[in-house]
Amino acid sequence: MSGGTSSQSSPGEAAGTQDIVATAVDRGGPRTVWSRDFALFFVARAVARLGDTMLPVALAAGLLEHGYGAGAVGLAMASTAAAFAGLVVFGGVIADRFSTRRLMIGADLVRLGTQSLAAALFYSGHVVLWEICAIGFVNGVAGAVFQPGVASTVPRLASDIQAANGAIRIAESAAQLAGPAVAGLLVGFASPGSVFAAHAGTYAVSALCLLLLRLPRLAPAASGVPAAPAASGAGGAGGEAGAGPREHRAGGSFRADLAEGWREFRARTWLWGVIAVWCLYMIAVWGPTVPLVATEVVQQHGPRAYGLVNSALGAGTVVGGFLALRLRPRRMLRAGAVALFAFAGFPASVGAGLGVPAMAAGAAVAGAGMSFWGVMWATSVQTQVPPDVLNRIHAYDVAGSLAMMPVGQALAGPAAAFLGAGHVLLVAGAMSLVVPAALLAVPAIRDLIRADAHTLAPRAGAVRGRVRAARR
Repeated sequence: MSGGTSSQSSPGEAAGTQDIVATAVDRGGPRTVWSRDFALFFVARAVARLGDTMLPVALAAGLLEHGYGAGAVGLAMASTAAAFAGLVVFGGVIADRFSTRRLMIGADLVRLGTQSLAAALFYSGHVVLWEICAIGFVNGVAGAVFQPGVASTVPRLASDIQAANGAIRIAESAAQLAGPAVAGLLVGFASPGSVFAAHAGTYAVSALCLLLLRLPRLAPAASGVPAAPAASGAGGAGGEAGAGPREHRAGGSFRADLAEGWREFRARTWLWGVIAVWCLYMIAVWGPTVPLVATEVVQQHGPRAYGLVNSALGAGTVVGGFLALRLRPRRMLRAGAVALFAFAGFPASVGAGLGVPAMAAGAAVAGAGMSFWGVMWATSVQTQVPPDVLNRIHAYDVAGSLAMMPVGQALAGPAAAFLGAGHVLLVAGAMSLVVPAALLAVPAIRDLIRADAHTLAPRAGAVRGRVRAARR
């Protein structure tokens, strides 16, 4: 979503310290990230992301090799995106009712099977478009079941949730840089079928890592942390602090769970406010930027220049991940929104017809800002939402964030034909300034206090004390 995944990037934080997931920090233990179980999850996410970024190259090369055009490639990709976007909300309900780890393992095994089948079809030379689209649709369904569980898994594995999200963002960004290059090598030295086989292998690695994972249950939060009721407009969260997830829950209909997730989503102004603003971002900024930057840079400077600009964008996201590891703002969404202003340089530099170095610099700064926002947003959602509805809330987040992206992409062509691609990109650059300004204009968003502020303040005081003692 915004800020994230997806490449998507996803777009929060609630005032106060209620509904805090119990971690080592809350129990007085040290703030830690790396452990055996988090390392397994880290590898699972990085390897799966590597495979996902290889897929577009495999589809394009494979379908074009068998006589299909660009429209067929788009249709194959759209079959996955449509299934994912249409079903991820239902996947959130399923993830809140059953074991998220088992669901994620099952989804990986399904995609291991479908991508192995795709590899066999391309190896055999029997490639029919509807079969590839059907495989893509099944992959989208599996992704819709898998993705909601990611949000609730991170807080259960690492006490330092922000650092954990930063580390995962760095790994996924690095994988996004390497994936297309690896796929290109496999296509050049072997065949498109080998890329599908490698992609299937990444799901096997992910499933194995998740199988070895020991996922702890969420313990109640430390006594003394208030559990305030939900307060519409204030970002409050309802329910008892640190309530554990309802895995294999008895009672309660699927429809009732879906409705409960929607009520929890609506009760948080900071949450639905960000998603509403992010819909504008997808229509006016991200949607037109992706296709128009590609066409403008390739037409004016060639494919190598576009590869350089794209690599700069990816390198910037890695830098943003490292910044998110180091900086711990008290108001996370405010800091993330300020970082989002940096994205304007990407579409504006291309729209203004600047040289390749300037476009690459704009892309790098944009990537850093977007990545930093993504970590702030993901951490806010994971720490401010009660665990028993977190998967559903994350599903609404993903669905809402992605809903308007195809609209923006569809409008990009007609807008470019009417105004010119350069002018549309300049408008996208201007809207890149409007969107973070809109986020900062909402008090529930800009004033949201991080959930672990009560632990950071004593730590900061202790550090200042040690510094003063050392100076004496």
